[in-house]
Amino acid sequence: MLINDTTLRDGEQAPYVAFNTQEKLEIATLLYEAGAHELEVGIPAMGKKEQEDLKEILALNLPIQIMSWNRATLSDLEASLKCGLKAVDLSIPVSDILIDVKFNGDKTKLLNQLESTVLAAKKEGLFVCIGGEDSSRANNAFLKEVMQLGKRLGANRFRYCDTVGILTPYKTYDNIKTLVSYDLLDIEMHTHNDFGMGTANAIAGFEAGAKSANTTVIGLGERAGNASFEQVLMTVNRLLGQQGHINIKALKTLIRKVSHASNRRLDSSLPIIGKNIFSHESGIHVNGMMKSKSSYEPFTPKEVGLKREFPIGKHSGSSTLIYHLKTLGIEANKEIVQKLLPQVRDIVTQRKKVLNAYELKELYLCSLAT
Repeated sequence: MLINDTTLRDGEQAPYVAFNTQEKLEIATLLYEAGAHELEVGIPAMGKKEQEDLKEILALNLPIQIMSWNRATLSDLEASLKCGLKAVDLSIPVSDILIDVKFNGDKTKLLNQLESTVLAAKKEGLFVCIGGEDSSRANNAFLKEVMQLGKRLGANRFRYCDTVGILTPYKTYDNIKTLVSYDLLDIEMHTHNDFGMGTANAIAGFEAGAKSANTTVIGLGERAGNASFEQVLMTVNRLLGQQGHINIKALKTLIRKVSHASNRRLDSSLPIIGKNIFSHESGIHVNGMMKSKSSYEPFTPKEVGLKREFPIGKHSGSSTLIYHLKTLGIEANKEIVQKLLPQVRDIVTQRKKVLNAYELKELYLCSLAT
């Protein structure tokens, strides 16, 4: 299972996002260090500045495959060759909707254009991924025809794109299982998050036999974004059995860098990276965590560079209060703590803010005095 991250291509296509050269170089390096297996880093056909940036990324000499995105045209391919790229995604529309928009419904013209471009790329010794734009709305028979053509021409991979994010995990699994059964080309997932299922659909693709998946850091991308790099990375390593090393320091730095460069705020409850995802307030949960740290956590805070916390809030129980008082050197009387709970809940509800340990200590000592 390979992660082909496209933060520097599809991620940057998010509205209001633009990375400068230095940001691109840092993001590419951090992606490699954090665990990405391949990178898709830009669109050479955009012009000279984009090509210069791609050349600088290639000059980093990262020991992973670096790919560009192209329309399946000879002019786009030539722009990639000028940059020195050795791997290309050659994109074609595959749904009737987009074939009508881009080729006036002429599939023969589309396939002929794809054939000439793939042949030219293979003549140059390139790794070729055929990008099936809007695969999730395409006719399955046409997808098979495209893959058969790709196989005959020597292409290496077919990118199955859920371009408008309409798949569910079950449907994804079913579709990819069918394509894999043809035994033609390796499948790469490209999933969008319009209904909040981008990451889930990428994982469903892996479970059905896809060999790679596109991701973006913090799910950056067009509209609602793409499958999340950090979520796919952790899922592949922790749930799908691919026990690779995750460089947590690099991952945290990468997330901060992309967040800053894209001007996107990180929600505190984001999976994998949200600063509050190891905060336990519910009394029942805290009581369980005191007995076993695996009670209510699927992985440890240390694995993702975060910290565990037990906020003193409306839903806190006596275990939380006793825990915090103990950190301040107080062996609390459980009966007094139980009597404090309604007061703690009233305070938190009124001011919309949890108590800190010192405020709790003051309340406890006042209760002792009375």
